[in-house]
Amino acid sequence: MSKQSEQILEEQLVLQLQKLGYQFVSIANEKSLLSNLKVQLERHNGVTFSSEEFEKVLNILNKGSVFEKAKLLREKKHHIIRDNGDNLYFEFLNVEHWCQNQYQITNQISQEGEYKNRYDVTILINGLPLVQIELKRRGLEMKEAFNQINRYQKHSFGAGQGLFHFVQLFVISNGVNTKYFSNFGTHKQEYLQTFQWTDEHNGPLNNLLNEFTDVFLEPCHVSKMICKYIVLNETEKKLMVLRPYQYYAVENILKKVIENTVLNGYDIQKNGYIWHTTGSGKTLTSFKASQILAKIPAIKKVVFVVDRKDLDYQTNQEYDKFSKGCVSAADNTEDLIRKFNDPDIPIIVTTIQKLNNAISGRNIAKMVKIQHQRMVFIFDECHRSQFGDTHKNIVSFFDNIQLFGFTGTPILAENADGEKTTSSLFGKCLHKYVITDAIRDENVLRFSVEYIQTFKKKEHIIDLKVEDINEAEVFEAPERKDAIVDYIIEHHSQKSQKGSFCAMMCVQDIDAVIQYYEIFRKKAQLGEHQLKVATIFSFTQNEEEINFDIADLNGAIVNGIKPHRRELLDNYIVDFNKLYGTSHSTKDSLSFYNYYNDIAKKAKFNELDILLVANMFLTGFDSKYVNTLYVDKNLRYHGLIQAFSRTNRTFDKNKTQGNIVCFRNLKDRTDEAITLFSNKDAIDEIIVEPYSHYVEIFNGTGERMLELVPSVEDVDKLYTEEDQMKFILAFRAIMRLHKKMSHYSEFDWEDLCIDEQLFADYSSKYQDIKDSIVHKGSGDKASILDDIDFELELIRRDTINVTYIVQLLIRLKSKNNKADRKSIEEEISNLLSTQVSLRSKRELIDRFISENLPKIEDTEDIVPEFEKFWGEEQKKEFSKLVEEENLSAEKTEKLIENYLFAEREPLLDEVLKLIDGEKPTLLQRKKLGDRIISRIKGFVDTFMNGMAA
Repeated sequence: MSKQSEQILEEQLVLQLQKLGYQFVSIANEKSLLSNLKVQLERHNGVTFSSEEFEKVLNILNKGSVFEKAKLLREKKHHIIRDNGDNLYFEFLNVEHWCQNQYQITNQISQEGEYKNRYDVTILINGLPLVQIELKRRGLEMKEAFNQINRYQKHSFGAGQGLFHFVQLFVISNGVNTKYFSNFGTHKQEYLQTFQWTDEHNGPLNNLLNEFTDVFLEPCHVSKMICKYIVLNETEKKLMVLRPYQYYAVENILKKVIENTVLNGYDIQKNGYIWHTTGSGKTLTSFKASQILAKIPAIKKVVFVVDRKDLDYQTNQEYDKFSKGCVSAADNTEDLIRKFNDPDIPIIVTTIQKLNNAISGRNIAKMVKIQHQRMVFIFDECHRSQFGDTHKNIVSFFDNIQLFGFTGTPILAENADGEKTTSSLFGKCLHKYVITDAIRDENVLRFSVEYIQTFKKKEHIIDLKVEDINEAEVFEAPERKDAIVDYIIEHHSQKSQKGSFCAMMCVQDIDAVIQYYEIFRKKAQLGEHQLKVATIFSFTQNEEEINFDIADLNGAIVNGIKPHRRELLDNYIVDFNKLYGTSHSTKDSLSFYNYYNDIAKKAKFNELDILLVANMFLTGFDSKYVNTLYVDKNLRYHGLIQAFSRTNRTFDKNKTQGNIVCFRNLKDRTDEAITLFSNKDAIDEIIVEPYSHYVEIFNGTGERMLELVPSVEDVDKLYTEEDQMKFILAFRAIMRLHKKMSHYSEFDWEDLCIDEQLFADYSSKYQDIKDSIVHKGSGDKASILDDIDFELELIRRDTINVTYIVQLLIRLKSKNNKADRKSIEEEISNLLSTQVSLRSKRELIDRFISENLPKIEDTEDIVPEFEKFWGEEQKKEFSKLVEEENLSAEKTEKLIENYLFAEREPLLDEVLKLIDGEKPTLLQRKKLGDRIISRIKGFVDTFMNGMAA
């Protein structure tokens, strides 16, 4: 029983759910499911349906897609005409009081559609299957269960009455790892969209039986997730469930509001802010918070405040995606005042500028009516929008409000630079989810940061201290900028994966934007590149003309006149118009705003190559297609993290990291910012290793593969599936490394033990094996290669077991350095304390280390000596067990073998048959049998489970 079977895991889960209050019901098929549904709906609604009336109920249930059924489930009242002509109103789910529903658990329901499938464990709420749990035995990849659910979606969930289309949440687990995700229906769902549940401090609750079930599947909690924390995305017609950090953030905001229903004046202690790293989904979190707050009777308005007009539009669009028409965006100050005074508008989105105007000057008289109303204000990106007089104006005008802020990079004491900190304006931090949490959970990508020498023409990473020179004339030299553009032109295809992604470039100021654009433009006219480069920057009406020359292709000064920045921007917009067939300009604010939105759209959907900016788009702009940021700007603290984070949105398996190419020495500032916004020890979790590190790993992996298949032809000689699997795993690791390495500018096949042609040849063989598995007919023998994930997402880990500990002992014995020995001793001690599979073995291993290890001189003798020690201790314990419990040694040994290999826990009657001599009385049977079973399980756990991989 070294691996726990699905059956045992399923049985234990069902028992645990029953202890939580679920009623077990045996349901074999859809017919039984429908009979049970009728009973449960009758019980929930306090009615009795005739057969004809229940058919009408089924007609309601039988309509629509997964998304439409999710809406149907949440509707407050449904209506049918009873047999006697009366009206009958009923509900499928009590959404408002989510704990007041009927909870059942069943397993192994069969459903026949295109194929016949049996589902592992199903949670029924009011008789409807709302949570489906699929299990795999320990040791198997979690993705198998995920793929299985996708298969069920296609083959059987919609069969019959389609009741399994009402599933809201899926849970997948192999016992030690557990994830949940919402039902996307027929929409493509990536494995990246599955989530771990955590505690409030972001500690994962992975173990299905010991952690996850008691917390997440507790009836009231799972109901709350379904009723409150699933968002129905109206645009994409799919369900979106909140991640744990989003859940805790919203819950903490709600708690703060509910605790302070009556405020008695403004009080900062009743406010708070959410620190969730950039890219972790703050818009969805803030939307859900706004939506729930708006339903609290005491709250008259929820006002979502952004600090730029484009974010006003973007937020309104995002909110509209989640729920059409749920918010009202103010077009101007007059419109905002009207919306404030309209009691039928519960949620408003506005800019901070409009809000400030609404409570200033002559407008104050129009706002007096709502000055004392109970309202909640939610501020997006509160690290930047709330400094200055505006914050003061808001809290002095409104006297019955609470403020909550969201930020990925709060202003802390260290980066305040004399300004107020986020907490001094918003009160305490209510929840934290920092960048290292998000990278660990794969909710954002790591950064790969390259620092490029620009004072000498080199194409590889150099000694970073070389560029500790800050003279402006050096950094602003035209020759330097020209060389940087040459570098970008040469490497952009590589960075963007041949145009699959796009880039942003941030430079020191608007004049630098102009200089860089002119260089890109000139080189394009000379035929040196075909990159689509666009730019945008702000301007003022009466600014000074530029203080540098604009030269034509021959180096002559254009017109002999230095233009204003606005004129140049209009010139660049003409380029954009020619490229995309548009007609933008800067003639008025609306025209400029339309250009802004169009350029944002082009970057958002990968319709340009490089977006060149000074400050715009470096905060608040999200595009999953942006994977590279070229930096020639002195960034620091929150500005640096915000800019870098434009690149780290997750997308698919091909986007593995955010590429940051620095043409200034920002190494210390990068480390400083990451330290501040996560913790000092976490820097390695965010920064990708240098190129040389991956070369070393690639060559080691490649050499091991070449030992297995020295030539491409040798792949054809791998006759057994076990050998084919070894090749697949080895080459999959090589492909994964190649994908990471190919983003580095210094990547060169000459550095690797496999050249480009050989890599391509092995790739063909890899694909051949994959195709042969995919197209293989259904034979009697199942291929073990079906268990292999051909994608590049899996990272192999050491199996922490006794064999692993023995290898540590060998290392310990071979070390002479005290510090090294202490480090290994601490590692062993920590593993014995924290690894569940090793706890029962701790006493024996400690004894071997203290009594036997000092007597062993040659490290080669450690393994045989340990095996001898373990065998002797096992015999002693076995003899002690059979003697003390008066058991037949032969029968007990046989039962333990069955326990191990049949993966079935011994039954009470089987154990009692082991007893030699007098049998126990009826009163003694249960107590004695349970004790013997416990001792046998303890024996197996100590001496057999977790001994080897």
